[in-house]
Amino acid sequence: MIKLVVGQKVAYPNQGVCLVESHSEIKLGDQLVSGFSLRLLGDRSTIFVPDKSTQTLGIRPIFNNRQCKELLEDLEKDFDQLPSDWKSRSKEFIDKVRSGDLFEIADVLKKLTYLSRIKKLSFREQTLLDKARFLIVSELANARVGIGKHIDTLVEQLVDKACSKHVEPNTNSMTTAAH
Repeated sequence: MIKLVVGQKVAYPNQGVCLVESHSEIKLGDQLVSGFSLRLLGDRSTIFVPDKSTQTLGIRPIFNNRQCKELLEDLEKDFDQLPSDWKSRSKEFIDKVRSGDLFEIADVLKKLTYLSRIKKLSFREQTLLDKARFLIVSELANARVGIGKHIDTLVEQLVDKACSKHVEPNTNSMTTAAH
């Protein structure tokens, strides 16, 4: 269970890293609702999160040094075979990105990067690829674990290693499944 503290950075699933800016009460209809104002660091927009919703939304602390190291190691590992059916692939990828689990999001990043080398991605797949890359890079950058300034380049290099290790048994089935 996370206890939000003003000044803390947290990860908001499917949105990215946020800064907890304040705790206040706002009037919603006839009720006064107590909650936190979170500033999304990616686009500087704000989100109001009622106190009772922090757990159900999956808000979590950003990764620590050990978790960042594990994520970087995971980014260069091979991955499972991609579902050939675009509908099941799309659902799987959307669910993983929405989960907020960076290891699941890393799997989406690797698979969509690999797929982009085989065929032109659909608009939806390209959007998911960009979102997965953003979520991983922004969390690593905000975790400040001594990775360096070029986190995006490092992530790209590690994903390239994973893609070079991967061999898909039948790549033709993915290129014929058009949306």
